Amino acid sequence: MLEDQDQTMMEHLEELRRVLIISLVATVIMAGVCWFFSDRILEIILQPVLATGNKMHYIGIMEALMTKIKLSFFLGFLAALPVILWQFWSFIMPALRKVERVYFTLFVVVSYVFFIGGILFSFYTVFSMGVKFLLHFGGEELLPMLTIGNYVSFAMMFILPFGIIFELPLAVFILAQLGVINYEWMVKKRKMAILISVVAGAVLVPSPDIITPLMMAAPMYLLFELSVSIVKIVDWLKKRRAKKKAEEEQAEEVQEENNVTGTESND
Repeated sequence: MLEDQDQTMMEHLEELRRVLIISLVATVIMAGVCWFFSDRILEIILQPVLATGNKMHYIGIMEALMTKIKLSFFLGFLAALPVILWQFWSFIMPALRKVERVYFTLFVVVSYVFFIGGILFSFYTVFSMGVKFLLHFGGEELLPMLTIGNYVSFAMMFILPFGIIFELPLAVFILAQLGVINYEWMVKKRKMAILISVVAGAVLVPSPDIITPLMMAAPMYLLFELSVSIVKIVDWLKKRRAKKKAEEEQAEEVQEENNVTGTESND
């Protein structure tokens, strides 16, 4: 019996190893594909700076090359994410029931959409406006010397957390469905949400100025308010279903009593 358990454990570890290898290979392959589009993607990323009339520089011989490699792997990870999620889904799937597989598949698809949506929202709104806003602080007297390596690293560090933060409504929806949280609990945690948003903004986007962390904290808190609304709707639907179920049970009890009364009358 112990040998069978050890064999099963080894099979699981071997399967997990296969999942990790395939995920890594998929990321490397997609990074190679993204390399051919890195110039175009880099042009898009630089647009917030170039739109202000400033130029980009690099101060090391390898800086431009290493920046493109880093950007390619970042894009490769995003492009390979469906494959990575699918691999982990296939690893977990045998332990799930049929209904759970359907819900988990929907969760994987929706979470990926939310993740990419958070990244796109971050870049085209908060990041673009933030870069233009921060560059205005230099005025006409100061000339910004922006290096390509630092700028791209800052961009990736800024927009990636937004992809994770945009998973909050989905996570809250699942927790509300499981009964772990409710609307009243979410309302009580509003002050805590403000504090966590500010602290998380400062940690995820470390910057000497206060504006940059606040640009991340504000959308985080707005997502919390959206999550509160989602929980409120979930609670309302759960109460409605519970009320309908209670009415059906009451109707069945009345029907049974009528049937018993009718039987006694016939006797």
